[in-house]
Amino acid sequence: MKVEEILAADNKYFMPVYNGRFPLYVDYGRGSKLYSKDGKSYYDFLAGIGVNFLGYDNKRFNQALKDQIDKIIHCSNNYYIEPQAELEQKLCENSCCDQVFFANSGSEANEGAFKLARKYFKKKGSNKFEIITADKSFHGRTLAAVTATGQEKYKKPFSPLPPGFKTAAFNDLTALKSIISESTAAIMLEPVQGEGGVYPATQAYLSGVREICDQEDILLIFDEVQCGMGRTGELFAYQNYGVQPDIITIAKALGGGVPIGAFLARKEVAAAFDPGDHGTTFGGNPLATRAGSEVMDIMLEDGFLAEVKSKGAYFKTELDKLVAQSDKLIESRGLGLMLALEMTADLSAQEITNQLFERGFLINAVKEHTLRFLPPYIIKKSEIDLLLENLSDLIIA
Repeated sequence: MKVEEILAADNKYFMPVYNGRFPLYVDYGRGSKLYSKDGKSYYDFLAGIGVNFLGYDNKRFNQALKDQIDKIIHCSNNYYIEPQAELEQKLCENSCCDQVFFANSGSEANEGAFKLARKYFKKKGSNKFEIITADKSFHGRTLAAVTATGQEKYKKPFSPLPPGFKTAAFNDLTALKSIISESTAAIMLEPVQGEGGVYPATQAYLSGVREICDQEDILLIFDEVQCGMGRTGELFAYQNYGVQPDIITIAKALGGGVPIGAFLARKEVAAAFDPGDHGTTFGGNPLATRAGSEVMDIMLEDGFLAEVKSKGAYFKTELDKLVAQSDKLIESRGLGLMLALEMTADLSAQEITNQLFERGFLINAVKEHTLRFLPPYIIKKSEIDLLLENLSDLIIA
């Protein structure tokens, strides 16, 4: 299709949920760059919103998918699936959890975690059912996940919402304690909030939440859909803090571009599920889990995650230098290659994002004055420097 045909078809047939798409007509990708059908190219510092951690056209990853496609793409979960078993083992042996269930997305993973938490207490003969989340959080687009999200703009259009969800200020133990009740079943947190503006949890906060959960018989769920799977320089974000949750949800980078999500749990929590309590048609199919298994092999190679951490520290240091040079910048935030730049009211994040797009860089405006950076893990320091030069030119020059 020609560019004008793509645009016409999309305007006519696609539901109007993506306001103001950028005029990038994706043709192919190579390394950290996307190429448009109109001949333009772009350094991708968003990586499919944290998904394409290997960038584009990684020969090893592509070959693994091709090999699996030649064998089988999909079959029912009524049967045993070898790549699924391989990925189960790799995830559990490299986390604090013992068992896993595969879904198709982060939202589905979070929905499964909600069900497991409620079933856990029901099986214990308890009436606990409430889930507490944090202000500015984002947990997905399905109805329960959007209800759990701590941002009113996502929830308001879909009221009345399902009951059983509360929200407290992030990084505030006092606020959290004030809304805990005898009905509280679980507390779900992002160790590093993503869509909310890239806010890392403090060590004292996460440690304090774990202590509260232990004291009050509450499950601790970490939503690592965006911040997990190597994004912070550790395989799981909780490993930066040494605080172990009872349930972890993951997606995005887990499939390297192939849709897959999962939730993991400690054995005694996972045991709450009985046959028939949960299920899926596509989740954990041979292609998706083959992708996930290859992802795990790559991430666990010596030095891979250390390199992510090193590049992230470099990127953060250079952003801090920009902040020091301009009174229009407030701060940089984040861990690893999950970073944000907070600007004053003088600057529009969307306008800066648009201007960088014109210069051949893809980033994301998550708030009115906040830029988010989620580059592929294979990003080069020279490419980071190129982005920062252009950013500096727009903000400081």
